[in-house]
Amino acid sequence: MSYDMPIAVVPEFRVLYEDDGVLVVDKAAPLLTHPTGEKNEPTLWHGLHELLSYEVATGGQVSLINRLDRETSGITLVAKTAEAARELGKAMQARLLHKEYLAVVQGCPLWNAACCAEPILRMETVAETRIHVRQCCHPAGKDCRTEFEVLRRCGDKALLLCRPHTGRMHQIRVHAAYMGFPLVGDKIYGGDESCYLDFITTGWTADLQRRLTLPRHALHACRLAFPWRGQEIEVESPLPEDMAALMPPLAGQGI
Repeated sequence: MSYDMPIAVVPEFRVLYEDDGVLVVDKAAPLLTHPTGEKNEPTLWHGLHELLSYEVATGGQVSLINRLDRETSGITLVAKTAEAARELGKAMQARLLHKEYLAVVQGCPLWNAACCAEPILRMETVAETRIHVRQCCHPAGKDCRTEFEVLRRCGDKALLLCRPHTGRMHQIRVHAAYMGFPLVGDKIYGGDESCYLDFITTGWTADLQRRLTLPRHALHACRLAFPWRGQEIEVESPLPEDMAALMPPLAGQGI
């Protein structure tokens, strides 16, 4: 493996569903979803504008309804018109978008299913941290709820199906770590803040490979269901190769 990989990647994604109003794509990691103004690098937003250049030129638009973290892969919903953006925005506010994620975590839970309802807030408001974006569980935080289900156990790791019922920043990662099962490759919540700080300074290195195993946190948006024009559209995306390699399938099993 090369350890001088740039953070930026080409706008890699594939179309899972499309009609005249919406587009659903499967985003790769570590592709940034939207331009930040801090770096000049390819993003999903740029790739979508290229794909939908005719629609944009004839009065359409590109509106990202849900935004995944750079290192989270999987399903992203896009509105192609102002009408679709309004309707899907309302559906999101009403919590009518149902999302599921796959996560590979360190450790093997003794439970088969669990729910974490600990409130979440930005850590720097209640405790010292060197990472500005870090969140934590705290009674003063915002209501938050995530359901977890164990799909497979393999050695010292487990594959979880995660159902967030709220949309807090880093919610699944924070709740999984709080329960004692941080995501593989998580530079912020994996137990050692220096992993994130070292990565920002040096990029991916042999030392970080040893400490983290995976260059990104092992989280994939695998299912999305949303109301659209009187129907419920449901889209799925399989476990990506890098996460699947952490959990080799058992004989006769597809996951």
